[in-house]
Amino acid sequence: MKPPGFGSLDLAKSPFILFWEITRACALACRHCRATAMPKMDPDQLSHEESLRLLDEIARLAPQMLVLTGGDPMMRSDLIDLIRYASGTCGIHTSLSPSATPLLLRTDFHALKEAGVQRMSLSLDGANRPSHDDFRGVSHTFDRTLTAVDMAHDAGIPVQINTTIHQGNIHELEDFADLMYQLRPAMWSVFLIVPTGRAGLEDLPDAEEVEIMLERLYQIAKDAPFDVKTTEGHHYRRVVVQHERSAGRVTRRAPPGIRDGRGVAFISHTGDISPSGFLPVVAGNVREDSLCDVYRNHPLFVNLRDHDLLKGKCGGCEFRTLCGGSRSRALSVYGDVFAQDPLCAYQPTGNAVSSMN
Repeated sequence: MKPPGFGSLDLAKSPFILFWEITRACALACRHCRATAMPKMDPDQLSHEESLRLLDEIARLAPQMLVLTGGDPMMRSDLIDLIRYASGTCGIHTSLSPSATPLLLRTDFHALKEAGVQRMSLSLDGANRPSHDDFRGVSHTFDRTLTAVDMAHDAGIPVQINTTIHQGNIHELEDFADLMYQLRPAMWSVFLIVPTGRAGLEDLPDAEEVEIMLERLYQIAKDAPFDVKTTEGHHYRRVVVQHERSAGRVTRRAPPGIRDGRGVAFISHTGDISPSGFLPVVAGNVREDSLCDVYRNHPLFVNLRDHDLLKGKCGGCEFRTLCGGSRSRALSVYGDVFAQDPLCAYQPTGNAVSSMN
């Protein structure tokens, strides 16, 4: 199976990445949780048989990558079977995003790899034990995460570390970077918080702080022995292009404009289809609707792929096809999915930039 690549992606036909929340059950109580996870399984979550049928349709949709997430996916007793079916039978590049709990540390990581897990994402939202454990709401989560990273390395599973940046930890960026050098992930994904689920407006840093952070993140990424990307921080692409072009270089970390509904889709534990887990607008349900048809033809997805519908600064920005801003954060803050991204400080000049080349 080939690793996910960008190639000649038709984002109107297939997403680059599809997130499937296979359960909402989770033992943690993270302050930022978009799912407002629960301690027990929802009896209405997709059954094993429904899940296998869904994987067949996901294969027809042909995303470059499927991420099994939650809640905590480790709480599904049929997880190994789902991974094996997704990766082996359906040929889907499959990643796993578990919670750092004792349940994970009792898991045979070699069995996960053998079943077909091709990447594991683990979260570090504080650069030290008190900061992370406070954010995650459970003691010892920091130490368990570090142990899980080591276990994944030992099993030969590439690790992505996800870091949620919010008002309370944006000052820890340098410490986070030092920690990444110690942990040796394949990728560091910096997620700029969206005030949905348990997260609120008070968790947002201001736009100027974010701009400084993104500038520093670019400097860190230049020399890092791991890849760096942002999630819901699409204006990082603009920062990269500005620096790379001024230096006469070309770089491409992601296809231009990958964002909610345009290269990204999300399926909830009960089968609801949305542009992302942070944009809780339901466009259909896999129990009744074709996933392929919803992604390709539903007005919500079609409109999110139309740059001309963007408003405010995003609508007039020369980087709008490359970036487009966070549609999730626009909806959460302004109640309008096409409004400008409230965490972007950039003032557009009007000189169109259509790609990262």
